[in-house]
Amino acid sequence: MSGRATSLLFVAALTGLLAAVSALPYGGHAAWLVLVLLGPVGVLTVLVGHALAERRPRRSLRRHLATIAVLVGAQALVAVALFVQQMFFNAHDAFFTVVVVVFAGAVGLWLARLLGGGALADLDAISGTLDAVGAGRRDVRTGVAGEDELARLAADVDRMVERIAREEDARRQLMAAVSHDLRTPITALQLIAEGLEDDIFEPDRRREQLARMTTHVRALGALIDDLFELTRLQAGEIRWTAEHVPLDALVAETVDAMRPQAEQRRVKVRADLAAGLVPARANPEQLQRVLFNLIQNAIRHTPADGSVVVRAEPVGDGVEIEVADTGSGIPAEDRERVFDAFFQGGDRAARTAGGAGLGLAIARAIVEAHGGRIWLEDAPAGTRVRFRLPEGVPLPA
Repeated sequence: MSGRATSLLFVAALTGLLAAVSALPYGGHAAWLVLVLLGPVGVLTVLVGHALAERRPRRSLRRHLATIAVLVGAQALVAVALFVQQMFFNAHDAFFTVVVVVFAGAVGLWLARLLGGGALADLDAISGTLDAVGAGRRDVRTGVAGEDELARLAADVDRMVERIAREEDARRQLMAAVSHDLRTPITALQLIAEGLEDDIFEPDRRREQLARMTTHVRALGALIDDLFELTRLQAGEIRWTAEHVPLDALVAETVDAMRPQAEQRRVKVRADLAAGLVPARANPEQLQRVLFNLIQNAIRHTPADGSVVVRAEPVGDGVEIEVADTGSGIPAEDRERVFDAFFQGGDRAARTAGGAGLGLAIARAIVEAHGGRIWLEDAPAGTRVRFRLPEGVPLPA
């Protein structure tokens, strides 16, 4: 049923109800008057109202609402005038009836203006904020308070502006970090190349400089590969083969592989696996890469005689894996950004050893591609990075 048909049905039902109520004390003539007088007025008002509602206001919503208010007032005056005529009121009674109706209508319109004015002011604030954001400003907020629908919409707009500002700031920092990480090896390569071109190196030094060139080229290649992979991960363009991975074996194998690096730094690394671990549906190579990145980052930031523990346990309908260290921890102001690419906060880095600051960002992208999430767990000391893999969620095919 269309909106117009529903409105007409409502008017018919309301008119019939009022006619029935009028018939009880005053008989059939009163009911007939209600049907004859109110029915046509109500139908006409509804049809005009729907025509206004279906026609989008071209210039001003305020003018649109004012037109509707005038329409409602006119309906009331017409209905009263018809009743006055049919009920044979004398001039005195008719005048004061109209006065009472006009007074009640004017007060009602004033109150509606007060109530509607607040809503329209909120709409103006939201519209002004969006216009400012479209013009490039990121420091504007709606300033709308409350718990109604417009206040919730304004809060959504404010959160959107804050998110846009954070994302733009992250992009600027990303570009600055990429520029820095590219500038250092490129500058070194340029100096070495100029030295080789000018033949200023002795034969032994020439071989040494060539080796340095190779190192810088590999670093640049690794940075570009990581950036390319991170971009594809975030865009959902990488497809993996998923299989059931025994987590106990994968975690133990990864910890054993990382133990020599930990021993070089006099850090103890061990696995603490809960009983009854179910296999996770994942890509084993990518899941192991996440573990490598997290364990490597933990070892780098754990002092000598410290420890790194890798835990895995079933939780609900999934499994959670945690890498905990006894290092200096991560400052509270850096916790939300520690997984951002190139982010450097406090004395902790979002870099894996020898990497370009993309280790934790890639780890997050891989976990999210598996349908999971990764976060920092609260810890009284050190750092606890935990990620969750839902059970039975297939990878994109």
